[in-house]
Amino acid sequence: MMAERLAVLRAATPAFSTPHGSRAPAARSGSAFLPSFPAALPRASLRAVPCLLPQKAKATGHNRWVRCMAAAAAAVPAELKAARKDIRELLRTTHCHPILVRLGWHDSGTYDKNIKEWPQRGGANGSLRFDVELKHGANAGLVNALKLIQPIKDKYLNISYADLFQLASATAIEEAGGPKIPMTYGRVDVTGPDQCPPEGKLPDAGPHSPADHLREVFYRMGFDDKEIVAISGAHTLGRSRPERSGWGKPETKYTKNGPGAPGGQSWTAAWLKFDNSYFKEIKEKRDQDLLVLPTDAALFEDPAFKAYAEKYTEDQEAFFEDYAEAHAKLSNLGAKFNPPEGFTLDG
Repeated sequence: MMAERLAVLRAATPAFSTPHGSRAPAARSGSAFLPSFPAALPRASLRAVPCLLPQKAKATGHNRWVRCMAAAAAAVPAELKAARKDIRELLRTTHCHPILVRLGWHDSGTYDKNIKEWPQRGGANGSLRFDVELKHGANAGLVNALKLIQPIKDKYLNISYADLFQLASATAIEEAGGPKIPMTYGRVDVTGPDQCPPEGKLPDAGPHSPADHLREVFYRMGFDDKEIVAISGAHTLGRSRPERSGWGKPETKYTKNGPGAPGGQSWTAAWLKFDNSYFKEIKEKRDQDLLVLPTDAALFEDPAFKAYAEKYTEDQEAFFEDYAEAHAKLSNLGAKFNPPEGFTLDG
């Protein structure tokens, strides 16, 4: 009789729901959290199987599963903190600050405030891990960022890609000397490439009317003029590579020896230091080895943008304050959080 009861229990165990859809979990040898469940039977079969186990036994199994799921959720903050330490070490050894900032930006920057449904609205949902989106023209080279960050994702399985991309981006800013970003975590990932946004959502460096283009793209995300100028200031980090974007020189006196892979053209001389140099250099345009894109020049040509650009040129503290707020806002765009209010790591 006991053998018969156990056989029925194994057959009648239902599938569970994950961010990747409803399925039964794969067995994990020695796992402290996930019990080994077989595949679920169709619903009709479940109704046909008589209950040969006491109600108390059924409740105990369900409660154990609930506790397992709660334990996994509780592990996420600790894993994010551990992942942040690993990201800091990655930054120290590879000098990949700029491309990690870009990774977070491009995952969230597809958001459309006029679309309410998730994930159709785009935003910070981890969709950039899929090849179909990585192959968008604006994302050229970001496959290298994913390769850098993937071992950390493999190490901390409870963290979503969406959270990891934004954690890496904020940490890169802070480790480069920038402001502390007031981040929220708990983002949910999309589950497949069919949920990726269409191409054309991200800014273009050389549009016909640069100021209008910046407003068209960033107003769609819910940004205002001050936030557009502040977030543009992150170009104080990094380089443009002509083989990826079509812009910039193959190398300059500032980039020919790296650090990291040599080459490209930077916006600032110290292109791994986060400060307000971007605004100073764009305003002066005095060094032919430094890059000025049409969308950069627009910040001092458009009267509304210019008021903020002039302010940030003179006041780095004001820039840091406004940038931190704009970066945090960008990192949350379109995200669905679990729990709904999200959580912080340093509160």
